[in-house]
Amino acid sequence: MKKLNFKYHQIAPITAIYSAWITYMTSTNQWYLFIDNWFMSVTMIFASFIAGATAEGGGAVAFPIMTIIFNIQPDVARNFSFAIQSIGMTSAAYFIFTRKIPIEKVYLSFCSLGGFFGLIFGTYLIAPIVSPAYTKMFFVSLWLSFGIALFYLNMNKYRQVIASLPSLNLIEKLFLVFCGFLGGIVVSVVGSGIDILTFSVLTIRYRLSEKVATSTSVCLMAGNSVIGFFIHAFWIKDFGIYEFEYWLVCIPIVLFGAPLGAYFISNCSRNFIANLLYFILCSQFIGAFLVIKPTGLLVWFSFSIFVSGLILFFSLARIPYKAKKK
Repeated sequence: MKKLNFKYHQIAPITAIYSAWITYMTSTNQWYLFIDNWFMSVTMIFASFIAGATAEGGGAVAFPIMTIIFNIQPDVARNFSFAIQSIGMTSAAYFIFTRKIPIEKVYLSFCSLGGFFGLIFGTYLIAPIVSPAYTKMFFVSLWLSFGIALFYLNMNKYRQVIASLPSLNLIEKLFLVFCGFLGGIVVSVVGSGIDILTFSVLTIRYRLSEKVATSTSVCLMAGNSVIGFFIHAFWIKDFGIYEFEYWLVCIPIVLFGAPLGAYFISNCSRNFIANLLYFILCSQFIGAFLVIKPTGLLVWFSFSIFVSGLILFFSLARIPYKAKKK
């Protein structure tokens, strides 16, 4: 593993945030929050590392734990996800940029554009009417189908992957914007999702390396999180005291956890990253199924999403994009 050497400009922002956080906690005498909310700090130890190391945002781990295990309201969990990812995933993205870890800039640019409009659209028109149980089962079922499809494709040891996207025509660029738009809608409901949704399309349709797609998806989710946090904290102004207190006890955790995850995964092979992702996707589905305990219509809904996902991802794999030769 490469030696981890930092330069001043790489640690200065984190040092500044830590100093501001310590000053605020001390001046307002809110250290007692760790006693009441220790479970959130523990949750984000794992969630922040996963956020930096995989295409799953920290909110993808925190949201189900908060809503299902700790019975926290979905809107609180979503707002917290935005807030904590705006710190953790942004610090991971900063680490990726300053350490010059490879990313796919075309993927990042067009999906970010679509994600911005999808987040705005979803915040006002989709999030207020969506059932949390159906939302969670929809995504864990869809991502499980993606994991199976990717596993099947990677069983072929001769499968070719690329480190950057080929030259894309206008239709393909608009397709990336559309994927980002759908991902932004997902983010508006649960606080994460644009990263894994675009990751699934890029790795299967375009055969982008999981290693490059992971670092890019971290940067993509970081940008979406900052926008989502701004919308709810300063525009809609529904960022409440509960999510604020959870945020305070998790800031020092994610400042190290997310960049550590990004560093760890940058030194791992593409196959290791894929195997880690399989494990997380399967664990998410099993955990959601055991906790939510879907019955009746929700079971059939989850099954239909799973089957539809398999059809979608295998269809994308059968017809990969190939740039036309000039």
